[in-house]
Amino acid sequence: MTESTSPVEGAARDPQGKSSTGGYAYDSPQHASYGSGEPTAGEDVAGPTVGPPPGGPTSGPANGPGILCEHVYRSFGAVHAVRDLSFTAPRGKVTALVGPNGSGKSTLMLMLASLLAPDRGRVLLHGMDPSQDSAGVRATVGWMPDQFGAWDSLRVAEVLEVMGRAYFLPGAQIRSRVDELLMLMDLVPLAQQSAHVLSRGQKQRLGLARALVHGPEILILDEPASGLDPASRRRLLKVVRQVAEHGATVLVSSHILTELEEMADHVVFLDAGHVVDSSSVRDLAARPRPWRIESLEVSSLSRALGDLGVRHHGVLDPSHTASGHAEAVVDLPDEATAARLLRDLTGKDAAVVAFGPATGRLEAAYLASEAAGREGAL
Repeated sequence: MTESTSPVEGAARDPQGKSSTGGYAYDSPQHASYGSGEPTAGEDVAGPTVGPPPGGPTSGPANGPGILCEHVYRSFGAVHAVRDLSFTAPRGKVTALVGPNGSGKSTLMLMLASLLAPDRGRVLLHGMDPSQDSAGVRATVGWMPDQFGAWDSLRVAEVLEVMGRAYFLPGAQIRSRVDELLMLMDLVPLAQQSAHVLSRGQKQRLGLARALVHGPEILILDEPASGLDPASRRRLLKVVRQVAEHGATVLVSSHILTELEEMADHVVFLDAGHVVDSSSVRDLAARPRPWRIESLEVSSLSRALGDLGVRHHGVLDPSHTASGHAEAVVDLPDEATAARLLRDLTGKDAAVVAFGPATGRLEAAYLASEAAGREGAL
């Protein structure tokens, strides 16, 4: 995640720097009051090896949501893991689940994978209820848990072959599908390696390949990027996006919010077992977040911010920044305001060399929630 730049103790500040924690930071005299209008709603953004194999499952009404949860409850004794939880995940899109530890994400995914029954409420996957048609749901869903269980006696390729047989794929199709998935997840060099000796990241790659064996119409991923190196994470992002583009419903949970932002079309925020917020990732651009400004000169940046009436957290001297530039962080209501501020700073000769969000959209939305500020939430 990108670290938010704020004055460190003992760092040099420009004496004109103003600090403010209330309200939005930018109110240029050249424009009407920023952030006062209604945000414009964003539009949703929409390899053969990741699509359903020939003869793959087809189920449910084509125009309904991929996943539907209505007033779902699940408790473990006195612990209420999921409480009155309702949300939908559309087909052909990636929906992210975000929330602190203990918010109910894993319990929800177990119910969606038909491995746990809700105490109350309704769960539908492509129109099927797991409590009434567990076999149909399991034929439709690809499930990747956060912990990969490997058979000690099986090699990597054999794990995929066994999963193909478990889904009753024809023998010839199994062989071709295994070859495709080994290539897709960069597992060819490990194909004859015993699965139980793989590293954490290698097991994650095998776990995703295993979930894709039968060409699922719904893919449920719990912390899929855990243990992956940077190159494998980029591969994961590409594969997940391709699966969604082929029409599958993808639900993914992760604490790596910067990567979720690149992967997801929609986000559902959970806390204490229920949904507290949801949005398209694109619409999060209309929400407040901090922006970092870098300049070649402390005096030029400070003067321009002062002339424009921009409230900020102080201008840091280049000797106290990792970039080697003068830096200021301002709180802005949306991206449109940020674009106007950049234009006005340029017009004021602020010597700006970099201007961008100090945090991602998902991170800013999560950090603004009550859950993020609660002790023990992280």
